[in-house]
Amino acid sequence: MNIKSLSAGLSFCGNVTGRRQKYYVFEGKDSFFVFSFSRAKPKSGYFNMVSSEAVTYVQRLARGEQGVTAQSLNKRTRKPKLIGSALEALNILYVLVAIGGAKIDHRHKDKQLFFNISD
Repeated sequence: MNIKSLSAGLSFCGNVTGRRQKYYVFEGKDSFFVFSFSRAKPKSGYFNMVSSEAVTYVQRLARGEQGVTAQSLNKRTRKPKLIGSALEALNILYVLVAIGGAKIDHRHKDKQLFFNISD
């Protein structure tokens, strides 16, 4: 991976408020980046890379569905190269919220987040 080519021309898509923190989503040429700040260490943070292909796949896979969780999405995928874990699925769902392709369903008070995917 070449960090210069990955980070070139990043544009801000939006932010998403999860259960405990806020995530900032940026779009690059072929991927999205989900950034978050560390709650324990000021001025530090984390990022996860999400391929545009994975976002498109999830949009098609779950179009119009209500109450989608990262865990359920990870279990039903037929493309483990695109969604390899529940954490990867969660980051894809955060990207979808940031670009307007999904909404967090706040009616559920469980530990996990539920998402409603747009048509």
